[in-house]
Amino acid sequence: MKELEYPFDSAYIMKKRRSLKKSLLADGAARVKKKIAVLGGSTTNDIVSIMELFLLNCGIEPSFYQSEYAQYWQDAMFPDETLSAFAPDIVFIHTTNRNITAYPSVSDSRDDVNVLLDTEFARFEQMWQSVSERFKCPIIQNNFEMPLYRIMGNRDSFDHRGRERFISRLNEKFYDYADTHDNFYINDINYISAQYGLKSWSDPSYWNMYKYALCFEAIPELAFNTANIVKSVFGKNKKAIALDLDNTLWGGVVGDDGVEHIQIGQETGVAQSYYEFQTYLKAQRELGVLLTVCSKNDEENALAGLRHPEGVLRPEDFAVIKANWENKDRNIIETAAALNILPDSIVFVDDNPAERAIVSAQVAGVSVPEINSVEEYIRVLDRSGFFDITTFSDDDLKRNEMYKANAQRAMQQAAFGNYTDYLLSLDMKAEICDFTPMYLQRITQLTNKSNQFNVTTKRYTAAEMEAVFNDDGYIRLYGKLIDKFGDNGVVSVVIGRKDNDVLHMDLWIMSCRVLKREMEFAMLDTLIDKCREQGIKTIMGYYYPTAKNKMVKELYGTFGFAKISEDEEGSVWQLDVDGYEKKCSVIAIND
Repeated sequence: MKELEYPFDSAYIMKKRRSLKKSLLADGAARVKKKIAVLGGSTTNDIVSIMELFLLNCGIEPSFYQSEYAQYWQDAMFPDETLSAFAPDIVFIHTTNRNITAYPSVSDSRDDVNVLLDTEFARFEQMWQSVSERFKCPIIQNNFEMPLYRIMGNRDSFDHRGRERFISRLNEKFYDYADTHDNFYINDINYISAQYGLKSWSDPSYWNMYKYALCFEAIPELAFNTANIVKSVFGKNKKAIALDLDNTLWGGVVGDDGVEHIQIGQETGVAQSYYEFQTYLKAQRELGVLLTVCSKNDEENALAGLRHPEGVLRPEDFAVIKANWENKDRNIIETAAALNILPDSIVFVDDNPAERAIVSAQVAGVSVPEINSVEEYIRVLDRSGFFDITTFSDDDLKRNEMYKANAQRAMQQAAFGNYTDYLLSLDMKAEICDFTPMYLQRITQLTNKSNQFNVTTKRYTAAEMEAVFNDDGYIRLYGKLIDKFGDNGVVSVVIGRKDNDVLHMDLWIMSCRVLKREMEFAMLDTLIDKCREQGIKTIMGYYYPTAKNKMVKELYGTFGFAKISEDEEGSVWQLDVDGYEKKCSVIAIND
Protein backbone atom coordinates (compact mmCIF):
# COMPACT_ATOMS: atom_id res chain seq x y z
CA MET A 1 0.00 0.00 0.00
CA LYS A 2 1.57 3.23 -1.19
CA GLU A 3 0.30 5.25 1.79
CA LEU A 4 2.44 3.11 4.10
CA GLU A 5 5.67 3.25 2.12
CA TYR A 6 8.45 5.63 3.05
CA PRO A 7 8.36 8.62 2.74
CA PHE A 8 4.85 8.54 4.16
CA ASP A 9 2.47 11.25 5.37
CA SER A 10 2.32 10.70 9.14
CA ALA A 11 -0.68 12.98 9.64
CA TYR A 12 -2.63 11.14 6.94
CA ILE A 13 -1.82 7.74 8.49
CA MET A 14 -2.93 8.87 11.95
CA LYS A 15 -6.16 10.29 10.58
CA LYS A 16 -7.03 7.41 8.22
CA ARG A 17 -5.78 4.47 10.27
CA ARG A 18 -9.16 2.71 10.44
CA SER A 19 -9.86 2.90 6.72
CA LEU A 20 -6.28 1.85 5.93
CA LYS A 21 -6.63 -1.20 8.16
CA LYS A 22 -9.96 -2.08 6.56
CA SER A 23 -8.40 -1.90 3.08
CA LEU A 24 -5.45 -4.02 4.11
CA LEU A 25 -7.59 -6.75 5.63
CA ALA A 26 -9.81 -6.79 2.54
CA ASP A 27 -6.98 -7.28 0.05
CA GLY A 28 -6.97 -11.07 0.38
CA ALA A 29 -3.19 -11.26 0.89
CA ALA A 30 -1.76 -14.29 2.68
CA ARG A 31 -0.15 -13.24 5.96
CA VAL A 32 1.65 -15.02 8.78
CA LYS A 33 0.06 -14.54 12.20
CA LYS A 34 2.26 -13.34 15.05
CA LYS A 35 1.59 -12.41 18.67
CA ILE A 36 3.38 -9.30 19.94
CA ALA A 37 3.51 -8.26 23.60
CA VAL A 38 4.10 -4.52 24.02
CA LEU A 39 5.42 -3.64 27.48
CA GLY A 40 5.35 0.12 27.73
CA GLY A 41 6.86 2.71 30.00
CA SER A 42 4.36 5.21 28.55
CA THR A 43 1.05 5.18 26.67
CA THR A 44 1.23 2.72 23.76
CA ASN A 45 -2.30 2.45 22.29
CA ASP A 46 -1.65 4.58 19.20
CA ILE A 47 1.79 3.08 18.69
CA VAL A 48 0.23 -0.38 18.54
CA SER A 49 -2.55 0.63 16.14
CA ILE A 50 -0.10 2.21 13.69
CA MET A 51 2.45 -0.60 13.97
CA GLU A 52 -0.35 -3.00 13.04
CA LEU A 53 -0.80 -1.17 9.71
CA PHE A 54 2.88 -1.42 8.79
CA LEU A 55 3.00 -5.12 9.73
CA LEU A 56 -0.13 -5.94 7.75
CA ASN A 57 1.43 -4.14 4.79
CA CYS A 58 4.51 -6.37 4.87
CA GLY A 59 2.69 -9.69 5.24
CA ILE A 60 2.33 -10.10 9.01
CA GLU A 61 -1.04 -10.21 10.77
CA PRO A 62 -0.31 -9.27 14.38
CA SER A 63 -2.30 -9.67 17.56
CA PHE A 64 -1.22 -7.62 20.57
CA TYR A 65 -0.96 -7.72 24.32
CA GLN A 66 -0.37 -4.33 25.97
CA SER A 67 0.78 -3.77 29.53
CA GLU A 68 -1.05 -1.27 31.66
CA TYR A 69 0.49 2.20 31.70
CA ALA A 70 4.12 2.10 32.94
CA GLN A 71 3.81 -1.52 34.10
CA TYR A 72 6.48 -2.82 31.72
CA TRP A 73 8.85 -3.99 34.46
CA GLN A 74 6.15 -5.65 36.53
CA ASP A 75 4.76 -7.50 33.49
CA ALA A 76 8.22 -8.67 32.48
CA MET A 77 9.17 -9.85 35.96
CA PHE A 78 5.79 -11.10 37.19
CA PRO A 79 3.55 -11.77 34.15
CA ASP A 80 -0.10 -12.34 34.97
CA GLU A 81 -2.21 -15.17 33.58
CA THR A 82 -3.32 -13.10 30.60
CA LEU A 83 0.22 -12.45 29.38
CA SER A 84 1.32 -16.01 30.12
CA ALA A 85 -1.63 -17.41 28.16
CA PHE A 86 -0.95 -14.97 25.33
CA ALA A 87 2.47 -16.66 24.80
CA PRO A 88 4.03 -13.91 22.64
CA ASP A 89 6.11 -14.62 19.56
CA ILE A 90 8.02 -11.40 20.22
CA VAL A 91 8.21 -8.90 23.10
CA PHE A 92 8.64 -5.19 22.43
CA ILE A 93 9.75 -3.12 25.42
CA HIS A 94 8.89 0.50 24.72
CA THR A 95 10.87 2.53 27.23
CA THR A 96 12.42 5.98 26.84
CA ASN A 97 14.56 8.33 28.90
CA ARG A 98 11.37 9.07 30.86
CA ASN A 99 11.79 5.60 32.38
CA ILE A 100 15.32 6.06 33.69
CA THR A 101 14.78 5.91 37.45
CA ALA A 102 17.73 8.03 38.61
CA TYR A 103 20.24 10.44 37.07
CA PRO A 104 23.56 11.63 38.51
CA SER A 105 23.52 14.68 40.77
CA VAL A 106 26.13 17.40 40.75
CA SER A 107 27.63 16.12 44.01
CA ASP A 108 28.20 12.55 42.74
CA SER A 109 31.74 11.24 42.41
CA ARG A 110 32.80 9.11 39.45
CA ASP A 111 32.38 6.00 41.59
CA ASP A 112 28.89 7.13 42.60
CA VAL A 113 27.89 7.55 38.95
CA ASN A 114 29.35 4.16 38.03
CA VAL A 115 27.29 2.49 40.74
CA LEU A 116 24.19 4.38 39.57
CA LEU A 117 24.84 3.30 35.97
CA ASP A 118 25.36 -0.35 36.91
CA THR A 119 22.22 -0.35 39.05
CA GLU A 120 20.09 1.11 36.25
CA PHE A 121 21.44 -1.35 33.71
CA ALA A 122 20.98 -4.30 36.08
CA ARG A 123 17.26 -3.47 36.34
CA PHE A 124 16.88 -3.81 32.58
CA GLU A 125 19.13 -6.85 32.32
CA GLN A 126 17.11 -8.64 34.99
CA MET A 127 13.95 -7.84 33.03
CA TRP A 128 15.37 -9.15 29.72
CA GLN A 129 16.53 -12.38 31.33
CA SER A 130 13.10 -12.90 32.87
CA VAL A 131 11.35 -12.39 29.52
CA SER A 132 13.80 -14.67 27.74
CA GLU A 133 13.45 -17.48 30.28
CA ARG A 134 9.65 -17.28 30.47
CA PHE A 135 8.71 -16.78 26.83
CA LYS A 136 11.80 -17.90 24.88
CA CYS A 137 11.08 -15.40 22.14
CA PRO A 138 12.88 -12.45 20.53
CA ILE A 139 13.02 -9.18 22.48
CA ILE A 140 13.01 -5.70 20.95
CA GLN A 141 14.25 -3.04 23.36
CA ASN A 142 14.30 0.70 22.74
CA ASN A 143 17.53 2.48 23.45
CA PHE A 144 17.30 6.00 24.92
CA GLU A 145 16.88 9.27 23.08
CA MET A 146 19.01 12.23 24.14
CA PRO A 147 17.64 14.50 26.90
CA LEU A 148 15.53 17.47 25.84
CA TYR A 149 17.70 19.81 27.89
CA ARG A 150 21.32 19.88 29.12
CA ILE A 151 21.74 21.14 32.69
CA MET A 152 25.47 21.62 32.16
CA GLY A 153 25.27 22.88 28.60
CA ASN A 154 27.99 21.44 26.35
CA ARG A 155 29.73 19.97 29.37
CA ASP A 156 26.77 17.62 29.76
CA SER A 157 28.21 15.51 26.92
CA PHE A 158 31.51 14.67 28.66
CA ASP A 159 31.26 15.38 32.39
CA HIS A 160 30.75 12.21 34.43
CA ARG A 161 27.68 13.84 36.04
CA GLY A 162 26.07 14.95 32.79
CA ARG A 163 22.69 13.47 31.83
CA GLU A 164 23.65 13.32 28.18
CA ARG A 165 26.77 11.32 28.99
CA PHE A 166 24.85 9.07 31.41
CA ILE A 167 22.32 8.21 28.71
CA SER A 168 25.12 7.58 26.19
CA ARG A 169 26.88 5.22 28.60
CA LEU A 170 23.64 3.41 29.38
CA ASN A 171 23.00 3.01 25.66
CA GLU A 172 26.47 1.54 25.26
CA LYS A 173 25.66 -1.09 27.87
CA PHE A 174 22.49 -1.93 25.96
CA TYR A 175 24.53 -2.27 22.75
CA ASP A 176 27.09 -4.56 24.37
CA TYR A 177 24.27 -6.77 25.63
CA ALA A 178 22.67 -6.91 22.17
CA ASP A 179 26.03 -7.67 20.58
CA THR A 180 26.55 -10.70 22.85
CA HIS A 181 23.00 -12.09 23.05
CA ASP A 182 21.12 -13.67 20.18
CA ASN A 183 17.41 -12.96 19.84
CA PHE A 184 17.78 -9.46 21.33
CA TYR A 185 17.42 -6.36 19.16
CA ILE A 186 17.79 -2.63 19.73
CA ASN A 187 15.07 -0.31 18.42
CA ASP A 188 17.20 2.75 17.72
CA ILE A 189 14.91 5.58 18.82
CA ASN A 190 18.03 7.63 19.56
CA TYR A 191 18.69 7.80 15.81
CA ILE A 192 15.04 8.13 14.78
CA SER A 193 14.38 10.95 17.25
CA ALA A 194 17.49 12.81 16.10
CA GLN A 195 16.46 12.48 12.48
CA TYR A 196 12.91 13.57 13.26
CA GLY A 197 14.08 16.46 15.40
CA LEU A 198 14.52 16.02 19.15
CA LYS A 199 12.78 19.32 19.94
CA SER A 200 9.55 18.12 18.33
CA TRP A 201 9.92 14.44 19.25
CA SER A 202 10.25 15.15 22.97
CA ASP A 203 7.62 17.92 23.19
CA PRO A 204 6.79 17.75 26.93
CA SER A 205 3.14 18.70 26.41
CA TYR A 206 2.38 15.19 25.11
CA TRP A 207 3.85 13.63 28.24
CA ASN A 208 2.15 16.03 30.59
CA MET A 209 -1.28 15.67 28.96
CA TYR A 210 -1.33 12.08 27.61
CA LYS A 211 1.74 10.33 29.03
CA TYR A 212 3.16 9.94 25.55
CA ALA A 213 6.96 9.90 25.53
CA LEU A 214 7.01 11.32 22.00
CA CYS A 215 4.84 13.73 20.06
CA PHE A 216 1.68 12.41 18.40
CA GLU A 217 2.92 13.22 14.88
CA ALA A 218 6.07 11.11 15.33
CA ILE A 219 4.23 7.90 16.23
CA PRO A 220 4.28 6.53 12.63
CA GLU A 221 8.06 7.05 12.52
CA LEU A 222 8.49 4.97 15.68
CA ALA A 223 5.95 2.33 14.64
CA PHE A 224 7.54 1.98 11.18
CA ASN A 225 11.02 1.54 12.62
CA THR A 226 9.79 -1.09 15.09
CA ALA A 227 7.81 -2.92 12.39
CA ASN A 228 10.97 -3.14 10.26
CA ILE A 229 12.67 -5.12 13.03
CA VAL A 230 9.67 -7.43 13.43
CA LYS A 231 9.54 -7.88 9.65
CA SER A 232 13.22 -8.82 9.53
CA VAL A 233 12.98 -11.25 12.46
CA PHE A 234 10.23 -13.15 10.66
CA GLY A 235 11.95 -13.26 7.26
CA LYS A 236 10.02 -10.55 5.41
CA ASN A 237 13.01 -8.55 4.16
CA LYS A 238 13.65 -7.86 0.50
CA LYS A 239 16.54 -9.65 -1.19
CA ALA A 240 17.52 -7.69 -4.30
CA ILE A 241 17.62 -4.23 -5.87
CA ALA A 242 16.85 -3.77 -9.58
CA LEU A 243 18.57 -0.56 -10.68
CA ASP A 244 18.04 1.73 -13.61
CA LEU A 245 21.26 3.28 -14.94
CA ASP A 246 20.83 6.67 -16.68
CA ASN A 247 20.11 9.38 -14.12
CA THR A 248 19.91 6.72 -11.40
CA LEU A 249 23.45 5.34 -11.07
CA TRP A 250 24.99 8.26 -12.92
CA GLY A 251 23.93 11.61 -14.27
CA GLY A 252 23.10 11.81 -17.97
CA VAL A 253 22.28 9.29 -20.69
CA VAL A 254 25.28 7.17 -21.57
CA GLY A 255 23.99 6.29 -25.04
CA ASP A 256 23.51 9.95 -26.00
CA ASP A 257 26.18 11.75 -23.99
CA GLY A 258 28.94 9.17 -24.21
CA VAL A 259 30.76 7.59 -21.28
CA GLU A 260 33.15 10.52 -20.98
CA HIS A 261 30.28 12.95 -20.32
CA ILE A 262 28.15 11.11 -17.76
CA GLN A 263 28.29 12.57 -14.25
CA ILE A 264 29.98 10.36 -11.66
CA GLY A 265 32.95 11.05 -9.43
CA GLN A 266 34.25 14.08 -7.53
CA GLU A 267 34.23 16.88 -10.12
CA THR A 268 30.82 18.43 -9.36
CA GLY A 269 28.23 18.28 -6.61
CA VAL A 270 25.87 16.25 -8.78
CA ALA A 271 28.62 13.84 -9.81
CA GLN A 272 29.55 13.35 -6.18
CA SER A 273 25.94 12.58 -5.24
CA TYR A 274 25.87 9.74 -7.77
CA TYR A 275 29.26 8.55 -6.51
CA GLU A 276 27.93 8.46 -2.94
CA PHE A 277 24.84 6.55 -4.05
CA GLN A 278 27.00 3.94 -5.77
CA THR A 279 29.12 3.72 -2.62
CA TYR A 280 25.98 3.09 -0.57
CA LEU A 281 24.86 0.35 -2.96
CA LYS A 282 28.31 -1.24 -2.86
CA ALA A 283 28.05 -1.43 0.93
CA GLN A 284 24.60 -3.05 0.63
CA ARG A 285 26.09 -5.62 -1.72
CA GLU A 286 28.78 -6.44 0.83
CA LEU A 287 25.99 -7.16 3.33
CA GLY A 288 24.45 -9.70 0.96
CA VAL A 289 21.86 -7.62 -0.92
CA LEU A 290 21.74 -8.72 -4.55
CA LEU A 291 22.31 -5.93 -7.08
CA THR A 292 20.83 -6.21 -10.56
CA VAL A 293 20.49 -3.89 -13.56
CA CYS A 294 17.13 -3.14 -15.20
CA SER A 295 17.80 -0.50 -17.85
CA LYS A 296 16.51 0.48 -21.27
CA ASN A 297 19.89 0.63 -22.93
CA ASP A 298 22.18 -1.12 -25.34
CA GLU A 299 24.15 -3.60 -23.24
CA GLU A 300 27.41 -2.30 -24.68
CA ASN A 301 26.64 1.23 -23.46
CA ALA A 302 25.46 -0.04 -20.08
CA LEU A 303 28.68 -1.98 -19.50
CA ALA A 304 30.75 0.99 -20.62
CA GLY A 305 28.98 3.19 -18.06
CA LEU A 306 29.61 0.63 -15.33
CA ARG A 307 33.31 0.66 -16.23
CA HIS A 308 33.63 4.43 -15.86
CA PRO A 309 36.94 5.04 -14.07
CA GLU A 310 35.30 7.32 -11.47
CA GLY A 311 32.46 4.90 -10.69
CA VAL A 312 32.28 2.62 -7.66
CA LEU A 313 30.18 -0.23 -9.08
CA ARG A 314 31.49 -2.55 -11.76
CA PRO A 315 29.70 -5.11 -13.98
CA GLU A 316 30.92 -7.93 -11.75
CA ASP A 317 29.06 -6.39 -8.79
CA PHE A 318 25.73 -7.31 -10.38
CA ALA A 319 24.14 -10.75 -10.15
CA VAL A 320 22.03 -10.08 -13.28
CA ILE A 321 22.31 -7.34 -15.91
CA LYS A 322 19.22 -6.65 -18.02
CA ALA A 323 20.18 -3.83 -20.40
CA ASN A 324 17.88 -4.00 -23.40
CA TRP A 325 14.77 -2.39 -24.87
CA GLU A 326 12.21 -4.73 -23.35
CA ASN A 327 9.60 -3.46 -20.89
CA LYS A 328 11.07 -3.19 -17.41
CA ASP A 329 8.28 -5.17 -15.76
CA ARG A 330 9.18 -8.11 -17.99
CA ASN A 331 12.88 -7.72 -17.21
CA ILE A 332 12.17 -7.74 -13.48
CA ILE A 333 10.12 -10.93 -13.76
CA GLU A 334 12.93 -12.55 -15.75
CA THR A 335 15.50 -11.33 -13.22
CA ALA A 336 13.52 -12.91 -10.39
CA ALA A 337 13.35 -16.18 -12.33
CA ALA A 338 17.10 -16.10 -13.00
CA LEU A 339 17.80 -15.59 -9.29
CA ASN A 340 15.19 -18.15 -8.19
CA ILE A 341 13.43 -15.58 -6.02
CA LEU A 342 9.94 -14.14 -6.18
CA PRO A 343 9.37 -10.70 -7.73
CA ASP A 344 8.11 -9.44 -4.36
CA SER A 345 11.66 -9.88 -3.05
CA ILE A 346 12.86 -7.07 -5.35
CA VAL A 347 13.13 -3.32 -4.86
CA PHE A 348 12.96 -1.40 -8.16
CA VAL A 349 14.90 1.90 -8.17
CA ASP A 350 14.34 4.21 -11.14
CA ASP A 351 14.33 8.00 -11.48
CA ASN A 352 11.55 7.87 -14.10
CA PRO A 353 8.06 8.09 -12.51
CA ALA A 354 6.42 6.58 -15.60
CA GLU A 355 8.60 3.46 -15.39
CA ARG A 356 7.95 3.23 -11.66
CA ALA A 357 4.20 3.39 -12.24
CA ILE A 358 4.30 0.65 -14.89
CA VAL A 359 6.39 -1.73 -12.79
CA SER A 360 4.29 -1.06 -9.70
CA ALA A 361 1.10 -1.83 -11.61
CA GLN A 362 2.37 -4.87 -13.50
CA VAL A 363 4.57 -6.72 -10.98
CA ALA A 364 2.68 -7.72 -7.84
CA GLY A 365 4.56 -7.22 -4.60
CA VAL A 366 7.61 -5.43 -6.00
CA SER A 367 8.59 -2.37 -3.94
CA VAL A 368 8.98 0.84 -5.90
CA PRO A 369 10.23 3.71 -3.71
CA GLU A 370 9.45 7.25 -4.82
CA ILE A 371 12.75 8.97 -5.58
CA ASN A 372 13.22 12.32 -7.25
CA SER A 373 16.55 14.13 -6.93
CA VAL A 374 19.75 12.12 -6.56
CA GLU A 375 20.50 13.81 -3.24
CA GLU A 376 17.59 11.93 -1.64
CA TYR A 377 18.21 8.47 -3.14
CA ILE A 378 20.19 7.18 -0.17
CA ARG A 379 17.83 8.63 2.45
CA VAL A 380 14.69 7.16 0.87
CA LEU A 381 16.19 3.74 0.20
CA ASP A 382 17.84 3.52 3.60
CA ARG A 383 14.87 4.71 5.65
CA SER A 384 12.48 2.41 3.81
CA GLY A 385 13.83 -0.49 5.88
CA PHE A 386 13.86 -3.00 3.03
CA PHE A 387 16.99 -4.74 4.32
CA ASP A 388 16.94 -4.18 8.11
CA ILE A 389 19.46 -6.69 9.48
CA THR A 390 18.62 -8.74 12.57
CA THR A 391 20.78 -11.78 11.77
CA PHE A 392 23.98 -11.90 9.79
CA SER A 393 25.89 -14.99 8.68
CA ASP A 394 28.90 -15.87 6.55
CA ASP A 395 26.50 -16.97 3.81
CA ASP A 396 25.17 -13.41 3.62
CA LEU A 397 28.66 -12.17 2.81
CA LYS A 398 28.96 -14.71 0.00
CA ARG A 399 25.44 -14.40 -1.43
CA ASN A 400 26.34 -12.38 -4.53
CA GLU A 401 29.11 -14.80 -5.44
CA MET A 402 26.71 -17.71 -4.96
CA TYR A 403 24.16 -16.24 -7.35
CA LYS A 404 26.81 -15.35 -9.92
CA ALA A 405 28.04 -18.94 -9.75
CA ASN A 406 24.46 -20.03 -10.44
CA ALA A 407 24.57 -18.00 -13.65
CA GLN A 408 27.73 -19.87 -14.64
CA ARG A 409 25.96 -23.17 -13.96
CA ALA A 410 23.09 -22.10 -16.21
CA MET A 411 25.55 -21.31 -19.02
CA GLN A 412 27.16 -24.72 -18.64
CA GLN A 413 23.77 -26.45 -18.68
CA ALA A 414 23.12 -25.05 -22.15
CA ALA A 415 26.13 -27.00 -23.42
CA PHE A 416 24.67 -30.38 -22.41
CA GLY A 417 21.95 -32.30 -24.23
CA ASN A 418 21.43 -34.66 -21.28
CA TYR A 419 20.45 -33.12 -17.94
CA THR A 420 21.94 -35.94 -15.86
CA ASP A 421 25.27 -35.50 -17.63
CA TYR A 422 25.09 -31.80 -16.80
CA LEU A 423 24.47 -32.51 -13.11
CA LEU A 424 27.35 -34.99 -13.01
CA SER A 425 29.61 -32.40 -14.64
CA LEU A 426 29.06 -30.08 -11.68
CA ASP A 427 30.99 -32.50 -9.44
CA MET A 428 28.58 -31.86 -6.55
CA LYS A 429 29.39 -32.77 -2.95
CA ALA A 430 26.96 -32.43 -0.05
CA GLU A 431 27.69 -32.06 3.64
CA ILE A 432 24.56 -33.34 5.40
CA CYS A 433 24.80 -33.56 9.17
CA ASP A 434 23.04 -32.99 12.46
CA PHE A 435 22.87 -29.33 13.50
CA THR A 436 26.04 -27.74 14.85
CA PRO A 437 26.42 -24.47 16.79
CA MET A 438 28.47 -23.07 13.90
CA TYR A 439 25.50 -23.14 11.52
CA LEU A 440 22.61 -22.63 13.94
CA GLN A 441 22.21 -18.94 13.09
CA ARG A 442 22.13 -19.65 9.33
CA ILE A 443 19.70 -22.54 9.86
CA THR A 444 17.33 -20.25 11.78
CA GLN A 445 17.69 -17.55 9.14
CA LEU A 446 16.86 -20.01 6.36
CA THR A 447 13.68 -21.19 8.10
CA ASN A 448 12.43 -17.60 8.17
CA LYS A 449 13.42 -16.69 4.61
CA SER A 450 12.30 -19.79 2.69
CA ASN A 451 8.79 -19.40 1.28
CA GLN A 452 8.59 -21.46 -1.91
CA PHE A 453 10.34 -24.73 -1.07
CA ASN A 454 8.80 -24.98 2.39
CA VAL A 455 6.16 -27.66 2.97
CA THR A 456 4.90 -26.46 6.38
CA THR A 457 6.12 -22.80 6.44
CA LYS A 458 6.90 -23.22 10.12
CA ARG A 459 9.12 -20.40 11.37
CA TYR A 460 11.62 -20.62 14.21
CA THR A 461 13.10 -17.98 16.46
CA ALA A 462 16.69 -18.42 17.60
CA ALA A 463 15.48 -19.62 21.01
CA GLU A 464 13.08 -22.13 19.46
CA MET A 465 15.81 -23.47 17.20
CA GLU A 466 18.17 -23.82 20.14
CA ALA A 467 15.46 -25.81 21.94
CA VAL A 468 15.19 -28.16 18.94
CA PHE A 469 18.98 -28.40 18.81
CA ASN A 470 19.15 -29.49 22.45
CA ASP A 471 16.22 -31.97 22.28
CA ASP A 472 16.98 -35.64 21.58
CA GLY A 473 13.37 -36.06 20.50
CA TYR A 474 14.20 -34.75 17.02
CA ILE A 475 16.13 -35.86 13.97
CA ARG A 476 17.75 -32.73 12.51
CA LEU A 477 19.70 -32.27 9.32
CA TYR A 478 21.31 -29.33 7.58
CA GLY A 479 22.64 -29.60 4.04
CA LYS A 480 25.50 -27.72 2.37
CA LEU A 481 26.09 -28.11 -1.33
CA ILE A 482 29.46 -27.55 -3.00
CA ASP A 483 30.32 -27.90 -6.67
CA LYS A 484 33.12 -26.91 -9.01
CA PHE A 485 31.78 -23.34 -9.23
CA GLY A 486 31.77 -22.75 -5.49
CA ASP A 487 30.17 -23.32 -2.09
CA ASN A 488 26.41 -22.68 -1.97
CA GLY A 489 26.45 -22.67 1.83
CA VAL A 490 23.67 -24.14 3.97
CA VAL A 491 20.79 -24.59 1.54
CA SER A 492 18.46 -27.13 3.14
CA VAL A 493 17.08 -27.92 6.60
CA VAL A 494 15.02 -30.91 7.73
CA ILE A 495 13.48 -31.36 11.18
CA GLY A 496 11.52 -34.46 12.21
CA ARG A 497 9.89 -35.08 15.59
CA LYS A 498 10.17 -38.65 16.95
CA ASP A 499 7.12 -40.46 18.34
CA ASN A 500 8.19 -44.00 19.21
CA ASP A 501 8.95 -45.57 15.78
CA VAL A 502 7.25 -42.78 13.80
CA LEU A 503 8.91 -39.57 12.59
CA HIS A 504 6.63 -36.54 12.03
CA MET A 505 8.15 -33.99 9.65
CA ASP A 506 7.92 -30.51 11.17
CA LEU A 507 10.07 -28.80 8.55
CA TRP A 508 11.48 -29.43 5.09
CA ILE A 509 12.95 -26.41 3.36
CA MET A 510 15.47 -25.73 0.63
CA SER A 511 16.89 -22.62 -0.94
CA CYS A 512 15.55 -22.10 -4.44
CA ARG A 513 19.03 -21.40 -5.75
CA VAL A 514 19.74 -25.17 -5.75
CA LEU A 515 16.46 -26.30 -7.30
CA LYS A 516 16.53 -29.25 -9.73
CA ARG A 517 19.94 -30.45 -8.58
CA GLU A 518 18.70 -33.46 -6.56
CA MET A 519 19.65 -31.88 -3.23
CA GLU A 520 16.20 -32.77 -1.86
CA PHE A 521 16.88 -36.44 -2.70
CA ALA A 522 20.30 -36.26 -1.04
CA MET A 523 18.61 -34.92 2.11
CA LEU A 524 15.99 -37.68 1.95
CA ASP A 525 18.60 -40.44 1.50
CA THR A 526 20.45 -39.20 4.59
CA LEU A 527 17.23 -38.83 6.57
CA ILE A 528 16.33 -42.46 5.82
CA ASP A 529 19.78 -43.56 7.04
CA LYS A 530 19.26 -41.65 10.30
CA CYS A 531 15.79 -43.17 10.73
CA ARG A 532 17.12 -46.69 10.32
CA GLU A 533 19.89 -46.00 12.83
CA GLN A 534 17.31 -44.84 15.40
CA GLY A 535 14.65 -47.48 14.82
CA ILE A 536 12.17 -45.28 12.95
CA LYS A 537 9.82 -47.39 10.83
CA THR A 538 7.46 -44.76 9.37
CA ILE A 539 7.83 -41.14 8.27
CA MET A 540 4.77 -38.87 8.20
CA GLY A 541 4.98 -35.82 5.92
CA TYR A 542 2.70 -32.78 5.99
CA TYR A 543 2.00 -30.15 3.37
CA TYR A 544 0.24 -26.91 4.37
CA PRO A 545 -0.54 -24.69 1.36
CA THR A 546 0.30 -21.01 1.20
CA ALA A 547 0.25 -18.48 -1.61
CA LYS A 548 3.94 -19.17 -2.30
CA ASN A 549 4.68 -22.86 -1.73
CA LYS A 550 2.70 -24.54 -4.50
CA MET A 551 5.93 -25.93 -5.98
CA VAL A 552 6.18 -28.45 -3.10
CA LYS A 553 2.54 -29.56 -3.09
CA GLU A 554 3.53 -32.98 -4.45
CA LEU A 555 7.05 -33.10 -2.96
CA TYR A 556 6.36 -36.10 -0.77
CA GLY A 557 4.81 -37.87 -3.74
CA THR A 558 8.06 -37.48 -5.68
CA PHE A 559 9.82 -38.97 -2.65
CA GLY A 560 7.67 -42.09 -2.85
CA PHE A 561 5.31 -41.27 0.05
CA ALA A 562 1.69 -42.43 -0.15
CA LYS A 563 -0.96 -39.73 0.26
CA ILE A 564 -3.11 -40.54 3.31
CA SER A 565 -5.51 -37.60 3.27
CA GLU A 566 -6.06 -34.21 1.65
CA ASP A 567 -8.39 -31.29 2.24
CA GLU A 568 -8.31 -27.49 2.02
CA GLU A 569 -5.94 -27.40 5.02
CA GLY A 570 -3.32 -29.47 3.24
CA SER A 571 -2.27 -33.09 2.83
CA VAL A 572 -0.77 -35.92 4.89
CA TRP A 573 1.73 -38.42 3.50
CA GLN A 574 3.30 -41.67 4.74
CA LEU A 575 6.48 -43.59 3.88
CA ASP A 576 7.60 -47.06 4.97
CA VAL A 577 11.30 -46.70 5.79
CA ASP A 578 12.14 -50.37 5.18
CA GLY A 579 10.96 -50.27 1.58
CA TYR A 580 12.89 -47.14 0.61
CA GLU A 581 15.65 -47.20 -2.02
CA LYS A 582 18.17 -44.39 -2.45
CA LYS A 583 17.26 -41.77 -5.04
CA CYS A 584 20.20 -39.38 -5.37
CA SER A 585 22.71 -40.40 -8.03
CA VAL A 586 24.55 -37.17 -8.83
CA ILE A 587 25.72 -35.86 -5.44
CA ALA A 588 28.46 -37.34 -3.27
CA ILE A 589 27.24 -37.11 0.33
CA ASN A 590 29.73 -36.38 3.14
CA ASP A 591 32.74 -37.38 1.03
